[in-house]
Amino acid sequence: MKKTVTNKSGMPFLDHLEELRWRLIKSIIGIVIGSMIIFLFIDQIFEIMLRPVKILENPPKLQVLKVHGMFMLKWFISLAGGFILALPVLTYQLWKFIAPGLLKNERRYAFPVIFFSFIAFLTGVLFAYFVIIPFSMEFFTSVGYVDVENNFSINYYFSYLIWIILAAGLVFELPVLVVILSSIGLVTPPFMRHYQRHAIVVILILSAFITPPDPISLLMMSIPLIILYEISIWLSKLFVKKV
Repeated sequence: MKKTVTNKSGMPFLDHLEELRWRLIKSIIGIVIGSMIIFLFIDQIFEIMLRPVKILENPPKLQVLKVHGMFMLKWFISLAGGFILALPVLTYQLWKFIAPGLLKNERRYAFPVIFFSFIAFLTGVLFAYFVIIPFSMEFFTSVGYVDVENNFSINYYFSYLIWIILAAGLVFELPVLVVILSSIGLVTPPFMRHYQRHAIVVILILSAFITPPDPISLLMMSIPLIILYEISIWLSKLFVKKV
């Protein structure tokens, strides 16, 4: 007699894939709705994102180098902003997907995890906007040459800004990721303690990749990440799956 493959929650494997498909569809819908909301306020957001350039001692000139440059740029900003707005929805869908494999008392942490994920991401975004980006822009504009003007493509400027903002936001999600992985038994405090030195090396490499090549920016990004890693170990103790 043919057996149906099931997971720990008792759900057949194909039904589990169907569940995943619908969670992804709902996540995409959340991003689309968030992007539409951002697009309604695109000019105000555009002005906010120009602020790091305007406050520089020697602000560069931003130029549109393609006919459709501004059109594509505004849609790009809308999509990135939509992802940020939809983060609670994305976290909720992820939690609902893994919830059947959790114990009943573990499922009550859904709202705190969703709320904290948004706060953590927003903290990373604000940290990037007010700390990393001003320092990096000041660094890059100060290494010019007297006879060469700093004329930046506005598309490259916004791509750089959004990359830093999203990268910092995602990195600040480390505690949330650890909570989820601990709740399903993939991460434990002893595991994180054992690879703590390796994690610090990875953090330094990741910080060097995100920030400009100067030691101050590297430390500014690395120290919060190391603190987040220590917080993640503590959270793992609370949420680790009992076997």
